[in-house]
Amino acid sequence: MRILIVEDDLEASSAMAKSLAESGHETVTAEDGEAGLRLARDSRFDIMIVDRMMPRMDGITMVECVRRDGDQTPVLFLSALGEISDRVQGLRAGGDDYLVKPYAFAELIARVEALARRRDTGSVLTILRVGGLEMDLIARTVHRSGQEIDLQPREFQLLEFLMRHADQSVTRTMLLEKVWEYNFDPQTNVIDVHISRLRSKIDKGFDKPMLQTVRGAGYRLES
Repeated sequence: MRILIVEDDLEASSAMAKSLAESGHETVTAEDGEAGLRLARDSRFDIMIVDRMMPRMDGITMVECVRRDGDQTPVLFLSALGEISDRVQGLRAGGDDYLVKPYAFAELIARVEALARRRDTGSVLTILRVGGLEMDLIARTVHRSGQEIDLQPREFQLLEFLMRHADQSVTRTMLLEKVWEYNFDPQTNVIDVHISRLRSKIDKGFDKPMLQTVRGAGYRLES
């Protein structure tokens, strides 16, 4: 498995990575929540191991951002805070398990493997959330701050792709390939037209515009 370790204690992070590597897992490490969030958004991981108390961005905030992005990668929190209220806060923030420090590497690995089994047999993601936007992939509905937004099928597909890549720049080529299934540029303004319609529907009447044009790059849906 490919595992993201977000831990500001470099000695602990190194020991954890070594133990996981010896069990056959690939690891990527980050020293704080901001770096961990960037890696989580830029790459795919099977499991995330996240320390609660870190500089720049704490683990709770990082995982809350990950969940708002629609990323349901299983998260194991690590923390010296072991009270029931601490565990509840971690789980409610989007964590799937909570391990109190100090811990044995054997237990850490067992919990990681248990999360992987749960992921493989778990339910498929059906709800995407970015900021105040919520998309139900089964009911095919979209709401922003509780207000229903009526979208045409192609607009729904476009928004789904943007939500799955929230806070990332998405190029026109990516949209043509993934939303329109074109392997070439048809030299039309089809993307501009749909982006304009989508922007008017999800941003009109709200204080904060979410759908941004990135000059020279493409578009970005901001959380």
